[in-house]
Amino acid sequence: MSVLSDVLDLVFRRSMKGPISTSFDSTDLPHLMEELLSSKGEITGLMTAKRILDGYAAMNDDEKLEFFDTLADRLDIDLADVDSSLAAFRAQPTGRAYEAFLKAAEPRRQELARRLNRVPDATRQLVEMRADLLRLVSPDSASFRIDCDFSHLFASWFNRGFLVLRRISWESPAHILEKIIRYEAVHAISSWDDLRRRVEPEDRRCFAFFHPAMPDEPLIFVEVALTKGIANSIQALLSEQRQPLPSHQADTAIFYSISNCQAGLAGISFGNSLIKQVVNDLTAELPGIATFSTLSPIPLFRRWLKSQGIDVAQLPKDQLLAAAARYLTSARRADGNHYDPVARFHLGNGAVVHAVHADADLSERGLNDSAAVMTNYLYDLSRLEQNHESFANQRQVAAAPQLQNLARTFQPAEVLRDA
Repeated sequence: MSVLSDVLDLVFRRSMKGPISTSFDSTDLPHLMEELLSSKGEITGLMTAKRILDGYAAMNDDEKLEFFDTLADRLDIDLADVDSSLAAFRAQPTGRAYEAFLKAAEPRRQELARRLNRVPDATRQLVEMRADLLRLVSPDSASFRIDCDFSHLFASWFNRGFLVLRRISWESPAHILEKIIRYEAVHAISSWDDLRRRVEPEDRRCFAFFHPAMPDEPLIFVEVALTKGIANSIQALLSEQRQPLPSHQADTAIFYSISNCQAGLAGISFGNSLIKQVVNDLTAELPGIATFSTLSPIPLFRRWLKSQGIDVAQLPKDQLLAAAARYLTSARRADGNHYDPVARFHLGNGAVVHAVHADADLSERGLNDSAAVMTNYLYDLSRLEQNHESFANQRQVAAAPQLQNLARTFQPAEVLRDA
């Protein structure tokens, strides 16, 4: 079967080189979708799938919106079939009845996506299609329900078992390095020299997850600094003048930047698995590394201060740090979840809020978002599961005693009165 598949794939690739004709009419899509869903022949199905994907790639935004409407309306579940198949299963819960119910309850567009995904490079195209959906369609729109289908399929297709961890080094292919520069979302990489300082020295590491169907597209990557002690300034970590530390002398790994690369995979969680895998790899490579910590931004801190009626310019440095500690341990959204997205990520992974630092990020973004304050989340491997369960179930924030004490010293009433 493997040989037959290879032959069919070769025939398909030779027969379908290049994009479809520019005379493609988007009104043909409903017919092509039905043709693909009813197709029994593999080559015919592949050719039809490629026509749909190439046709979609040629669309403007208005045509893409029509495409999503078509997916939502024409390939939705049939409520009558769902009701009748569920009634049949309740009356006689056999395997066949259960299978019939599952088939009725699944929108036909999920099977369409599976068949589209048989085309070489289709996985990347479908991820880009979901990115378009998230960009163009309002979450309140009826058509947005098809995002549930994308999310359902991608959660399976991008399961941790399929992901490959690769170290990114200065010797990595140039097209991969270019994407690391482009996708860096926390601390912008200003030049090739800047990138080289982050991946070449022996006290620097960069790791990324890849998927076999998208081998040239990083899904998420993390940048790591090997240090002595926990870092308290991004300027110091990224300084052009710093002297590299021999890796065998390091006792701490600092995760200072985690960047998701694919907008179409929003909500598909990789970060937890990435950090755990990197911790395992670093522990095996460098047994002297005993501490794993982040140096993280606090992106909504300044916005929260403003919402409390506090002018950051009026805060002395000790009260600024106390306010940051209070924010990280206590700030909540209206729905009860933690206010800060970075905090939600690391606390959800089981980390501990360890410390806060003033003047830690003097970039324009750092000043505007967090008044230059940064924090460390400590990954204590012996307590990750316990901390995760407490945060997930009771919304309890794991924080170091010194940070809890600092939070209690924040006196917003006095700050407001002085202002």
